[in-house]
Amino acid sequence: MKKQDRPRRKEPLYRRVNTLARGVEHRFGGDYSQSRHRKPDRSKTLGAMQKGVRRGLDYTPLFRFLLSKVGQDWDAVHSEAVSRLDTAEPIFWLVALTEGDREAFVRVGESTYYSGLYVDENHVLAIVDPSLTVEQMVPVCSCCSHTFNGVPFTKAYSSTVRECPQ
Repeated sequence: MKKQDRPRRKEPLYRRVNTLARGVEHRFGGDYSQSRHRKPDRSKTLGAMQKGVRRGLDYTPLFRFLLSKVGQDWDAVHSEAVSRLDTAEPIFWLVALTEGDREAFVRVGESTYYSGLYVDENHVLAIVDPSLTVEQMVPVCSCCSHTFNGVPFTKAYSSTVRECPQ
């Protein structure tokens, strides 16, 4: 079988991020440099490393994939997404299966927002609020560049909004 005759393997819906670069923040770990030269405090223990914490994965390709599949059969979309992921959990960061979990937009990361999705009664992937646009979104701080579905916010920061949640 020639190389060109073989079926092409689809790319995964996530990518690895360089976690050794400067400025990459690992949220759930302590900073060892702050405590390595201190005398040991026996009242507190540093604790063991957290098992199962996965760092350095970016699911932006998954979110774009899900948005591109709006209006299609959920079973087909879900099976393709699962086959191209390491775990199925990030799918449900955007997609709500129950009516109570539906949100107009979902915050992923510090300043990245995506449209909330849900599975309707016909088993079709749909947007929770299709009228929501980037022009309606307001940044919560002036220090970050906010995006909605990959598009930068058009409104400027207003000081009447609360400060950055970082």
